[in-house]
Amino acid sequence: MNKDILQSELQFKAVRSSGAGGQNVNKVASKVELIFDLEASNGLTDDEKALLKQNLRTRLTKENVLLLQCEESRSQHKNKTLVVQRFFDLIKEGLIIPKKRIPTKTPRSVVRKRLKAKRKTSDKKAGRRPPEIE
Repeated sequence: MNKDILQSELQFKAVRSSGAGGQNVNKVASKVELIFDLEASNGLTDDEKALLKQNLRTRLTKENVLLLQCEESRSQHKNKTLVVQRFFDLIKEGLIIPKKRIPTKTPRSVVRKRLKAKRKTSDKKAGRRPPEIE
């Protein structure tokens, strides 16, 4: 992953934000939308692209485009910085390969303890039965 190349491939769109801000909301486009085309990216290898497609499949459009928005601040510049940071965090998280889980065997002592408890319960219940008369 090459951060400089990825940063140059990002596209931004400024849109009017909703929420608090008074008259400022009606005249300033402070909400920032980040658009990143995963397929057309030169900053990622093919393996990284495949891994990101798998891990970020719920966040990608059908054309494998990642869309992120930020309207936390009233400043467009601050929102742009925040959305870029969020983008790199998401890419970093998406490139993590989870470790394969190795199933462990149940220890003999645990099996023995369980069987002993079962035997004890069985004997207790058997002791409650009335004796058989022959």
